[in-house]
Amino acid sequence: MTRIAVIGGGRIGEALIAGLAKAGHAAKDLVVAEQYPPRAQELAGRYGIRATTVADAADGAHVVVIAVKPADVDAVMVELGKVDLDGDLEQLIVSLAAGIPTARFESKLPAGFPVVRVMPNTPMLVGEGVSAIAAGRYATAEHLDTVRGILGAVGQVVTVPEAQLDAVTAVSGSGPAYVFLVAEAMIESGVGLGLTRATATELVVQTLVGSSAMLAESGSTANELRADVTSPGGTTAAAIRELERGGLRTAFNEALLAARDRSAALGAAPE
Repeated sequence: MTRIAVIGGGRIGEALIAGLAKAGHAAKDLVVAEQYPPRAQELAGRYGIRATTVADAADGAHVVVIAVKPADVDAVMVELGKVDLDGDLEQLIVSLAAGIPTARFESKLPAGFPVVRVMPNTPMLVGEGVSAIAAGRYATAEHLDTVRGILGAVGQVVTVPEAQLDAVTAVSGSGPAYVFLVAEAMIESGVGLGLTRATATELVVQTLVGSSAMLAESGSTANELRADVTSPGGTTAAAIRELERGGLRTAFNEALLAARDRSAALGAAPE
């Protein structure tokens, strides 16, 4: 079985560990490096895995998953520099750090070291994430297959050129926040219309769940499904007219452009 070291015990790191454990990876083949001792102990106890330092976790792992914030990547790479990554294992670095290009890792690793960059999203916490993966300069098709197998434990996986990952960050990486904002606005409006908060919440949540299922399973486009609900002169048409008047499409376009540009800026930060 592939031995996997997860560097970073935050929500994304834990989601990956939980998914791998559920998928049948033995606890002995999983290890986590988390700098906050209480959190490290929590993860070790919850999943029966070893919690240790970055260098110790990476030593002997086939795959090293870097699941830390972008600002913490350089510190992790310093710790990885203490490990003989040129050993007998065919090791692979997998980065889940938003915005950081594979070239940034490759410049700090032994020559020819394979790196795969990933943009996940938080629904992986409930096994419904979508992760986009891109190969670094030295990553092979086999390396990408390995990463697909790992991330498949927490959702769907798509492969894109690395040049598209900033756009992916804007669409799906940050995307759950847009959906939650829409849900929040709908719930508040429902309360304003006289519904109890509990009722408004139940209605909105199930509407989002059901609508997502229709979009995923019906074979129809979002435009077609929206049109099916929008009867001429009806209530939905009146609501859509107000959303369009408020500049909904323009606001989303500007929001995604801003997210893409911020992702690119993170990758361009001084080393």
